[in-house]
Amino acid sequence: MTLDQIAKTLGITHAALYKHFQNKQALWEAVAAAWFQREIIDRIQGEAAITPQNRLHNWLWAFVTAKKNAYHTNPQMFALNTRYIDNHPQALRQVLTPAYQIISQIMDYHDRHNERAETILAAFAIFTLPNFKETWDDPDYAQRFERSWNLIKAGL
Repeated sequence: MTLDQIAKTLGITHAALYKHFQNKQALWEAVAAAWFQREIIDRIQGEAAITPQNRLHNWLWAFVTAKKNAYHTNPQMFALNTRYIDNHPQALRQVLTPAYQIISQIMDYHDRHNERAETILAAFAIFTLPNFKETWDDPDYAQRFERSWNLIKAGL
C-alpha cells in the first residue's frame, strides 16, 4: 500500500500525511507504537503490592497476558505489527520503551537507558515474542511463567 492510497483512505491529501510522517516507515512505527500502547501497556492495571518485586511480578504477568489477549482478540493487527516489527528491531525497541520505563519505575532503577529493564523483559521473551504464540495456550503456560520469574527474581 502506498502513502497516496493511505491518504485517500483517510480522506486527506498526500501532503497532509507527509506533514505528520516523513515516510512509510515513520507511519508504520507510529501505528505499531500506538497499537502496542493501546493493546498492551494501557490494558495493564497498576496494582498496589507490598514489595517492588511483587509489583514487578504482577506487572509482568499482566503484560504477557495483555500480549496474549491482543493476539487472540485481533490476530490480523497482531500479525501486521509483527511483520513490520520483525523487520525493524530498532522500531521494536522504541515500541517497548514505555514498558522498560514502567519496569524501571517499579524497581526504582535510575538507569537512563533502561538496560536492566530491557534485560528483565527479555527474560520473558517466550511469553511476548510472536514466534512463540503457538505456546501461549499450552496448559503449563502459567507454570512456565512462574519458573522464569523464580529464575530472575533473585537477581533483581
